[in-house]
Amino acid sequence: MYLKLVPILLLWLVSTLVQAVSYRATIEESNWELESSIFVCRLSHVIPSFGNAVFEHEAGENVHFLLDPTEKGHFAKGAMLVSEAPPWRPGLMTQAIGPVKAVKQGQLDVKTGYAKSMLAALHKGLMPTFTTETWYGTPEYLRVSVSAVNFRNAYTDYVGCVAKLLPVNYRQVARTAVLFPPGEWRLSDSTRERLDLIILYIKNDNSVQSVYVDGHSDAAGRRLANRDLSKKRAEVVSEYFVKQGLEEGMVTTRYHGERYPVVPNNNKANRARNRRVTIRLEKE
Repeated sequence: MYLKLVPILLLWLVSTLVQAVSYRATIEESNWELESSIFVCRLSHVIPSFGNAVFEHEAGENVHFLLDPTEKGHFAKGAMLVSEAPPWRPGLMTQAIGPVKAVKQGQLDVKTGYAKSMLAALHKGLMPTFTTETWYGTPEYLRVSVSAVNFRNAYTDYVGCVAKLLPVNYRQVARTAVLFPPGEWRLSDSTRERLDLIILYIKNDNSVQSVYVDGHSDAAGRRLANRDLSKKRAEVVSEYFVKQGLEEGMVTTRYHGERYPVVPNNNKANRARNRRVTIRLEKE
């Protein structure tokens, strides 16, 4: 681990010794703003003349950090990330966090582990700093620092926002399949728990207008019996939705028997995947 961090610290050290172009907010400029909802918490910081720095924690996901330059192309080869002391706290040791790869449009997307290290550094009053080897194709190094000034108060509000996030987001519930044992249509405890998450999301997102419930079976047994079994499975899910408070008019119930397998019904594992009810949410 130590050997992996040596190149990061060497790059940081070289960038401090040779000519480098640096961007960071001054004490007067540094500000943090929170965008708060039950769907996402975004903690944003403007780096003057450079771009935006954003911690984003979406419902059902982990926090990540996005460095978004106004001028694209600075981070085509990625960057090295360290936490360092601000100029008014000399003597504190610089700590390597790790390398960061560039994503679309020249942004840096810092995943959860490094993003949490950045939050911890900022809370201690340190500056997470990104360094790359060239600036506009010149031999000069580019250093971009995220200021900790005025961070703590905004961070307290951010933590409160995260505590109120829904446990799932739309992508996680928009398309769902719940499975059933052979010949069974009753809801298991685990299926109810999954349906409860879908219900919770729908009740909190007014843009969801329709819920489509489709029952399916495997190909074991008689075709008519399978059709009836898929009907029972779909109906028990729809009835549960309505019983838990969804409007009956927004739920459409359909059943298809063995007509639409997701995989061939040629072995036990595949048949288990085909004994299902699918739930699809549609927004306005």
